[in-house]
Amino acid sequence: MTRLVCFFLVLCSLFPASALAKQPSDWFETFKASATDQELHQLLYEMPKGGDLHQHLSGAMFSEWWLDLALNARRDGYEYYTRVELRNCRQYGYDAFGPQPVNLMFHNLERINYEALLACEKSQYLPLAEMSKLQTQAWLDSIRLDKAYEGRDEFFETHWQRLGDLTANPWIRAEGIFLNMRAFADEGLLYMESQVATDGYQTASGKSIPADEVAAIFRARLAKKDALATGMTVRFQQAVLRFLPNAEQQLTQAYRFVASNWPWVAVNLVGREDNDKGHPLRFLSTLRELRKQHHGVSLSIHAGEVDEPNSHVLDTLLLGADRIGHGLNLITDPQTLLIMRHGPYLVEINLISNLLLQYIDDYQSHPFPEYLRIGVPVALSSDDRGMWDSTMTDEFFVAVKEFNLSWSEIKQLSRNSISYSFLEEPEKGNLLALFEQRMGKFERQIHSDTSVRPVRRNSAPKRGFICRNYHICSD
Repeated sequence: MTRLVCFFLVLCSLFPASALAKQPSDWFETFKASATDQELHQLLYEMPKGGDLHQHLSGAMFSEWWLDLALNARRDGYEYYTRVELRNCRQYGYDAFGPQPVNLMFHNLERINYEALLACEKSQYLPLAEMSKLQTQAWLDSIRLDKAYEGRDEFFETHWQRLGDLTANPWIRAEGIFLNMRAFADEGLLYMESQVATDGYQTASGKSIPADEVAAIFRARLAKKDALATGMTVRFQQAVLRFLPNAEQQLTQAYRFVASNWPWVAVNLVGREDNDKGHPLRFLSTLRELRKQHHGVSLSIHAGEVDEPNSHVLDTLLLGADRIGHGLNLITDPQTLLIMRHGPYLVEINLISNLLLQYIDDYQSHPFPEYLRIGVPVALSSDDRGMWDSTMTDEFFVAVKEFNLSWSEIKQLSRNSISYSFLEEPEKGNLLALFEQRMGKFERQIHSDTSVRPVRRNSAPKRGFICRNYHICSD
């Protein structure tokens, strides 16, 4: 608390309260010119925010959460094993993503699948609860993109595969929803739209859990007292891996599921776009048939997250998408860029993700400020923040630090994240009003005549990304 009081004393010492009151739009420029990075980060943490529209639930869970939930899952009959050494047992295996090296350190198996292994394969694994301190730290690091030499191949081809059977436990996923709600609420968010599928789940005995039962588990977790106390509004998107051989069938099932299961509101085609088997127009005829039968299903689809110019953003609009995930190469498609100026489509911007996955060499090559300042609707989002070891505050910090955002631009990003959400209209209006109320209070506190404004939250969390890249670290 003392540290925060000192921070706000510094804030107020940078300019007189009378000047703030007279020039409410200029105070942030004065603050940016004099504040340290830590002070800027703290202010952006305290600032009210809108929502996170682009978030993969599995990737949004921090390593510590995965480990704690996996260990606690023993109460539900689950027990997990992880590979802690490599032996020459066999060379390759297959999973939903295609051929994968089986010899992947810290790959996780549930007990029933561990018991099905040959003796040589079993000898590579250890119960999670029996890992040493060194092994535990390595396990935690294995699903973080925290090394300079890591990039998109490490992320797409090992991080998700390491999680293994952990992603098939619906109670772990449900608890992950709550943990994200609580963490986002602490950062001042009002809304999140998580991408999470409801298929592929199993009981501890290996029995498949139907999608409707998984949905009921998620809804029950949302209804608990601690989840309601966060004040967060939550909606889901049903994720479909776009390059699978049966992706059309998966899309059909997902569309039908969303049409009849609240709070699922949208379908999202996910997966790396440099795998051309998932190109957008592959799904055009399928979606046109589905729209003949169902209503009320929105589309927010990954597009333009590639290195080369192509027509994927335009093709995705043709599929019926209202929001574009990433949209990096939209800048290379002038006609589509013109179409997207001033709406009705929004680009979900993921600055940290795009840098760490090496879709940009540095932030100065990112098209975000061009989109923002020519009127393409944009909103900041976190993508797989658990694997980046970052926060939504970090996304705003990067945007302000690298692109000199104004206070009005910051507020517009939050408004966009609610206005372009897939919430029902009455709820959307209510959240917009609540955001304006919170932001108004925040601004009045900053502009007040008192030397220190009330403090609602503690010091901003300093995750690994912001510490490594901007040297804003925990004490």
